[in-house]
Amino acid sequence: MSESLIGRRAGLSALEKLKYQGDPLADAVIADLVAGGRTGVVNEVLAQFRDNDQPIPEDLPESVRRYLIDTDVPPGWVDLDRVAGTYEFFVDDGVHVASVLSFGAMVNCYAQPRPSRVLSLTHRLNQPHRRLSETSQFVLHLMGPDPFGSGGSFVPTIQKTRLIHAAVRYFITRSGEWDVEADGVPLCQQDMLGALLIFSVQVIDGMRRIGISVTEREAEDYYYVWRVTGAMLGIPAEAMPETLRAARELNAELVEATYGPSAEGIELTRNLLRLYEEMVPGKAFDGVVAAMVRQVVTEEVADWLEVPSSRGWRRAVGAGRG
Repeated sequence: MSESLIGRRAGLSALEKLKYQGDPLADAVIADLVAGGRTGVVNEVLAQFRDNDQPIPEDLPESVRRYLIDTDVPPGWVDLDRVAGTYEFFVDDGVHVASVLSFGAMVNCYAQPRPSRVLSLTHRLNQPHRRLSETSQFVLHLMGPDPFGSGGSFVPTIQKTRLIHAAVRYFITRSGEWDVEADGVPLCQQDMLGALLIFSVQVIDGMRRIGISVTEREAEDYYYVWRVTGAMLGIPAEAMPETLRAARELNAELVEATYGPSAEGIELTRNLLRLYEEMVPGKAFDGVVAAMVRQVVTEEVADWLEVPSSRGWRRAVGAGRG
């Protein structure tokens, strides 16, 4: 690490320092596996590791077993009864949560130039189906009746997600195409915190934007579940606001203030819209997908990412609010 970088980091705010912070637990595992040439074997074993109650496989490298043990339990401050109580919100509004995540949160993620560039460097610009599938599975496990407890499947999902992110960091930082001093660590903790705010604060805002009633208690509890998830993902607890009000303020400062157009974000959005349109037979309803996106994200974001605008479809979609 250069002396200039060390000096620069010393003068950064706590929030800015997150740009240079990865996930030490997961990063150490990936470094060990790559050094030993064992990534393929681990992938096969972890593919069968799906439930919270499932014993950790014995035939894993020691670094992987230790990581799975160390990341298996929610932080001590978690109120599991409060988490379980949020299941009723998911039962009533899970479809709306999923819709806003699909049509709004993913697009808002693409409005962030740095994370969008990470996706381009992993050659996943043309694989929106894979990212949609991974995000959907993650959220479905989150919305289970006891996501962090017995009978749930969310903990292994989080653990594997951290390893995937660590692998991306490992290979991008060694690709020669990423300047850590200028851009920070790819998929850094600041990026993770931003994604958490998009999937929590902005989903609630998006639901209300399309006319779905969400009480403040429901919104607070929904954010709380995501804060627990963030802790399990390795985001420093002190970086995550304790209240929804503070999270909204941080969302404006950290996430929305960084939104802007990028070639990668535009292409990611275009490919996502194309995927959704292919799910609907024929061409008659193609315009409805873009109209739904424009109902959930802001006009500015939609314009930056070149989401098509159709006055007729926007009126039709808007008429179905509530």
